[in-house]
Amino acid sequence: MPTNALIHEKSPYLRQHANNPVNWLPWGEGAFEEARRQDKPIFLSIGYSTCHWCHVMAHESFESERVAEILNREFISIKLDREERPDVDRIYMLYVQAVTGSGGWPLSVWLTPDLKPFYGGTYFPPDSRYGRPGFPDILERLAWAWKQDRSRVDETSGNILEQLQEYTGSNPETGAPTRAPLDSAFAQFRRSFDPKWGGFGNAPKFPRPSALNFLMRYYAMENNAEALEMVVETLRAMASGGMHDHLGGGFHRYSVDERWFVPHFEKMLYDQAQLAVSYLEAYQATNDALFATTARNIFTYLERDMTSPEGGFYSAEDADSADPENPAHSGEGAFYIWKQAEMEGVLGTDEARQFGRAFGVEKEGNVDHDPQGEFTGRNILFAATDDAWRNEFQESKQKLFEVREKRPRPHLDSKILTAWNGLAISAFAKGYAVLGEARYLSAARKAADFLLSMMYDSASGSLLRRFCEGDPAIPAFLDDYAFLAQAMLDLFEVTGSPDYLKTAVSLARAGFSRFIDSDQGGFFSTAAGAGDLLLRLKDDYDGAEPSGNSVAIDVLLRLAHITGDEAFSKQAEAALRWFGPKLQRQPTAAPQGLVALYRWLSTPEQIIVRTEKLTPDTEVFMRDLRSKFLPFTMVLPLEDAVAAQLSSTAPFLSGLTRTGKLTLYHCKNLACDLPQVIEG
Repeated sequence: MPTNALIHEKSPYLRQHANNPVNWLPWGEGAFEEARRQDKPIFLSIGYSTCHWCHVMAHESFESERVAEILNREFISIKLDREERPDVDRIYMLYVQAVTGSGGWPLSVWLTPDLKPFYGGTYFPPDSRYGRPGFPDILERLAWAWKQDRSRVDETSGNILEQLQEYTGSNPETGAPTRAPLDSAFAQFRRSFDPKWGGFGNAPKFPRPSALNFLMRYYAMENNAEALEMVVETLRAMASGGMHDHLGGGFHRYSVDERWFVPHFEKMLYDQAQLAVSYLEAYQATNDALFATTARNIFTYLERDMTSPEGGFYSAEDADSADPENPAHSGEGAFYIWKQAEMEGVLGTDEARQFGRAFGVEKEGNVDHDPQGEFTGRNILFAATDDAWRNEFQESKQKLFEVREKRPRPHLDSKILTAWNGLAISAFAKGYAVLGEARYLSAARKAADFLLSMMYDSASGSLLRRFCEGDPAIPAFLDDYAFLAQAMLDLFEVTGSPDYLKTAVSLARAGFSRFIDSDQGGFFSTAAGAGDLLLRLKDDYDGAEPSGNSVAIDVLLRLAHITGDEAFSKQAEAALRWFGPKLQRQPTAAPQGLVALYRWLSTPEQIIVRTEKLTPDTEVFMRDLRSKFLPFTMVLPLEDAVAAQLSSTAPFLSGLTRTGKLTLYHCKNLACDLPQVIEG
């Protein structure tokens, strides 16, 4: 079988295209030099390994000899994994969104040899349809324009670059952070909330945990029951819907309808991590066992299917699967869906009838709107009745799960990404704090140990982004540093281990310095000096993942409250001043940024438990303190042996003494009430 240069890459996405007839090259100077040498334009195709429409375009076009002939003749073709290089993806996604009004993956962009874009889009069909040209026609037209109308191509690319630079340039407006965006954001989320099905806006519906994070804090700080209700109704609807994997745990990427029923079936690590935290916080606020159960199911899925032998967490599972011997179990969602007869064969008629009534199973299938014909005669499981949560269905679920496990699995993207692992570590640490499951803390520590040993150089403070097939590579971006620093703080708060705090401080000091805009405030997503980027962007949009800036600001404020170092709070304030006008104009664009703003405006609180040594009794006491939703309160166990080690990093904590078995301190803004001595 013929191969191209991608055969030597580690990325699962790039390796998926290693046998295409297209002469793909990986992103890098070698490809750019080839474009300059041959004076050819670059065709840049960006995607990721679990992207459904990336697979479609690959099958239709990149496996086509006809298309490959044009690409190989007229262009230098480059494949890029957006999860490895989000910095490159952001630049060209910004361009495509600006010129077409929308974006997505696969992202298809044509560049000059000096990397300036001049044409772009997303998925292109292989043939002309509905008056729109097919991919081969577009290739031929662009090749003609490059040869015959070169001056226009150069002018277009130059104008576009100027516009992008202007759009991402300096911000003449700055201002002191105020609470106005908090109320504006709540009002906007309230207007877009779907009171029938939960979530915000119409179909398709995406989980956006950062919005839930903000609303939970608005509820807590403003005593606003409506904010909590929006979160609770959304999480309950998601847990009941087909977007939730009722047999195996975890959540699919998004719902194509408004009721969370028909999902796009891929599973992403960042969704699992953030949603686990959302369900845990809802459990803290409501004591509703459904939320705790859903969080546990997410953790079970991550432990079982998404954890590497070394302890790091894999990136994603595909929506598609293929069974050569059984076409019924091939295609989008095939791993997860069921015919009624299949379920009867596993459970027996009576048990299947009861289970089917609870989970919406119908003989002819339960998906009405199925334009692709992927679910004909099959069922997506969802909680159709309140009975679905009964314990007696657990045995039926287990039987079906065991049969499902014998089906061909969707493709696993085995990349271990630092940023996404940081989110997962935070989730498992929160799971331990709220639910008291020791194995969750063990999973968090093991993943942290893996990242710190394989991806982090403590001497230089430098971090890497990606680990795959034994190869740590790619200098980390702002989100990698920020999410990992956040994870270290979360581990510090549940364990009291000074090493985690020291690592968080190092990541913030040595790490964030690579990205800081010292003149105007805030952080660029990439370090200075990258030769393969047209622009340095300051990402501030909290979408499927929170932005690096939003998390970095929050981390800096937490560190300022713990260490007393004003340098951290000054950097946070400068960043908030930079983003302040954007928060005023578009508050719902950065709900995680609003969480950081809330922390800035709130009085920091600390609940410190001094103890000789952490014991099971102490852990039970800590769990009771952590059972309440206190979003801006640090609850920390502090052992005698640890306190002395914090003298240089956190002198305030180090100075708290113990009397009796436990001594409880309740502090605000580093000033404490009289300690409470607990002897029993």
